[in-house]
Amino acid sequence: MDDARGDRDGADEHLVREAERIAVALGRMFPGLCEVVLHDLRDPAHAIRAIENNLSGRQVGDSATELGLARIADPQYPSVIQNYPNRFPDGRPAKSTSIGIKNAAGEYVAALCLNLDVSVLSPVTLALSNLVATDTEHRDQPLETLRDRHARELRQTVEARAAERGATPRSLGREDKKALVRQLQRDGYFDSRDAAQAIADLLGVSRATVYNYAK
Repeated sequence: MDDARGDRDGADEHLVREAERIAVALGRMFPGLCEVVLHDLRDPAHAIRAIENNLSGRQVGDSATELGLARIADPQYPSVIQNYPNRFPDGRPAKSTSIGIKNAAGEYVAALCLNLDVSVLSPVTLALSNLVATDTEHRDQPLETLRDRHARELRQTVEARAAERGATPRSLGREDKKALVRQLQRDGYFDSRDAAQAIADLLGVSRATVYNYAK
């Protein structure tokens, strides 16, 4: 019995090691765009076995997600959950796919998860939309204040203005970020208490830096 259990554990570890190689290769194929995470579901408290192209700020040894716990609890849980909407801790939108990996006994031992940062693609979409647009009559008019705006509108505004410079918000240079922050201030986007932190998250800088840019 012990020998059989040992053989099974060895086979499970082989599966996880092979999946880890795949995770690393996939992540390195899409640098800056797609985070790839391998969860070892045999140890849910320290499930993250590998994380390549880290976009979420998680670390190796972090615990399993809700989806991983669901697979541990139910072997009949779907093996592939594809293209579902997700969000990184700083608010960036993501498109995710999770692939469960079963052993010969039909138990989930691992999950390979891909989290695509779709905010990186938004400027491309916006740039193409601007290219074919014919009605720009009201484009340069002042915006309303932030009191009645949602965070999504702030994000769209920042991404659109970064796209005009052919970049993403986080890839803008220091001077472009400073100019963008000052424009947002002139347009009334700082009227909200949480606006400075939201802008900082979008630009990948600190809140203090945003205030310095706004001076």
